[in-house]
Amino acid sequence: MGLFDQLQSVLTQYAAGGNAPQNQQEVEQHFSQVAAAAPQSSLAEGLAAAFRSDQTPAFGQMLSGLFSQSNADQKAGLLSQLMASMPPGAVQSLLGSGAAGGALASLLQSGSTNVTPDQAQQVSPEAVQQLAAQAEKHDPSIIDAASQFYAQHSTLIKTLGGAAMALALSHIAEKQAQG
Repeated sequence: MGLFDQLQSVLTQYAAGGNAPQNQQEVEQHFSQVAAAAPQSSLAEGLAAAFRSDQTPAFGQMLSGLFSQSNADQKAGLLSQLMASMPPGAVQSLLGSGAAGGALASLLQSGSTNVTPDQAQQVSPEAVQQLAAQAEKHDPSIIDAASQFYAQHSTLIKTLGGAAMALALSHIAEKQAQG
């Protein structure tokens, strides 16, 4: 019996037309069960679906929330990904704004896309929100890259709340049902 087979009753609740629980605690429990059994690629696809959904906050806002709950190494990894996805001209447009000031502006001006944990700790979640929104405009695949990154840190996904986790589970259930 495959791992998904063991979780079939859980995933069925989130499949299209299913009766997904509304209780945040139950959704978190289900998400933990699926995250422990599912391949990271399935979690990443589910998270990307939640990031792209019109039923959740904007990508930048959600990523900012994840960033604020991340440790220094995770923050550095995320910032490095975001900065690498930005073309130089787009980076310059961020430098003039207030939210991207300070630590982020000095990182962007340096031209480096490798952010150290110490540097990442100096960047505000608001600056990350703005950077993520700009990165998404210039390279929509950044959503997939960020999803793959956070699929490696599935406990942080719980900080997005029940709606995002339920959407991720729904997407995983639909993909499982397809084959």
